[in-house]
Amino acid sequence: MPKLLISLCIGVIAGVIDVVPMIAQKLDKYSSWSAFVHWIVLAVIISYIQLPMPPWLKGLVVAEISAVPIIILVMKDDMKSIFPILIMSAVLGIAVGIATSRFAA
Repeated sequence: MPKLLISLCIGVIAGVIDVVPMIAQKLDKYSSWSAFVHWIVLAVIISYIQLPMPPWLKGLVVAEISAVPIIILVMKDDMKSIFPILIMSAVLGIAVGIATSRFAA
């Protein structure tokens, strides 16, 4: 299977994992869609970017850096959401980094 398609599939899985708790909390549908699309795009970026570090660390770094604009937007209304966003970005970023290096290499 082509690298792009595998990366997109990994992103869909990560997006679903991220969005399920958001739906359970009855958050805004636009926030849920944004998070879902964010992980699809992020999986492609992580799979194609070349950084001199192990795949898990590459996923972690890219995911945390890409979470900064989201955190800035969320901060104005909900400071308590910052920590869960950072944790979910770290966990999913590491998972996406490992998965893309294993399956989309």
